Amino acid sequence: MSNAAEVIDIHKYYDLGGHIVKALQGVSLVVPEGDYIAIMGSSGSGKSTLLNLLGALDRPTKGEYIIGGKAVSQLNDNQLSAIRNQMIGFIFQSYNLVPQYTVLENIEIPLHYRAGAPSLSAKDRAWCRELARMVGLEDRLTHRPFQLSGGQQQRVAIARALVSDPKIILADEPTGNLDSATGAEIMKLLKNLNAEGRTIIMVTHEAEVARQAKRQIYMKDGLIAGTGVFPGV
Repeated sequence: MSNAAEVIDIHKYYDLGGHIVKALQGVSLVVPEGDYIAIMGSSGSGKSTLLNLLGALDRPTKGEYIIGGKAVSQLNDNQLSAIRNQMIGFIFQSYNLVPQYTVLENIEIPLHYRAGAPSLSAKDRAWCRELARMVGLEDRLTHRPFQLSGGQQQRVAIARALVSDPKIILADEPTGNLDSATGAEIMKLLKNLNAEGRTIIMVTHEAEVARQAKRQIYMKDGLIAGTGVFPGV
């Protein structure tokens, strides 16, 4: 089995007006293809910083990040954008939907950023409709976010994350704004996606949510401090 991603002795520092914040202080992690990881830790532990680096949204100060067999340090900004668009799907706690767009238009967004695709083909549009059906929103295609429940908005976000057929899905507190029943539905969707072979890396503060992943990683002070479920973090 090959690796979907690997970080090697990653450090990330931020200069806040002369005060250096060491968000990550030497993190190493191997993520095999098809893995399902929950990253836990208190506020300021570095878990969100690590997720941003895994999503190629930021570059490490020191260390190396390898995704799809490519070292991020060797890629320019355009190449990184292509990696994000083609290999990674993002699911956010706040959904990050465009309020004036319909469900279908929100799902289509990543395809419009794809090189050479200023407009969508009939095949692309059919794929977006199929994704809406897969997440149970085939009867909501023309609705806008304000007309949807929180769970429905998160389903749109999941469909949008899948539209480029990514190998890796990064989920940042995907159930954080949902009630327990709706959160359970979203977790079932993620479990099914993992069963199909997609790699999932999820940040959560909920121990019950973390237990549903194959592996749990606990972060503290910018380091991986342990593995397993740690309640109350």
